[in-house]
Amino acid sequence: MTDKSPVLLTTERLHLMLLPPDSAERVLAYHVANKDHLGPVSPARPATFFSTAYWRTRLAQDREDFRYDVSLRVFILPKGPSLALAPVIGNATLAHIRRGPLQAADLGYGLDHRHEGKGLMTEALRAFCDFAFGAMGLHRLQANHLPENLRSAAVLRRLGFIPEGYARDFLLINGQWRDHVLTSLVAPAEPGVRGGP
Repeated sequence: MTDKSPVLLTTERLHLMLLPPDSAERVLAYHVANKDHLGPVSPARPATFFSTAYWRTRLAQDREDFRYDVSLRVFILPKGPSLALAPVIGNATLAHIRRGPLQAADLGYGLDHRHEGKGLMTEALRAFCDFAFGAMGLHRLQANHLPENLRSAAVLRRLGFIPEGYARDFLLINGQWRDHVLTSLVAPAEPGVRGGP
């Protein structure tokens, strides 16, 4: 990597970072390895999604989006290897950042199927939510999941997200309108204080 990341969060086992365009091949490798795992729960992707050129452009755009306070997409890397060589094992996004009286964003995330069941997503999202409420000054995060996605529901529950409703035909996935469970988390009264173990 040639430049310093404007966002780098560190947990016990992970780094969460806004990656530069020269990380495109690592990001592509993550998405290719998880095509069958994440595809069924993801909205339609551009035709060029599985290409280095797409990710080089997308990573450059991610930096602009963060600079203009539109969204923040970080990728999850294991601690140990150098930041320049560590494989991408997941991602987390704050999309549709709204300021003014709302101070809210939509939380999205994914984890490499080879790293599930180790508590890594909970660990990563705890740090990400703390950053959203602290450094970014957001008040409310919204996260939605398919009703049958019990693993995602459990992660959100551990983080203190509260179910708020059930949205019919909420998101177009694989050509079908799918229902979603709507959840949210609001900023704690004291930084770093949140429900869930």
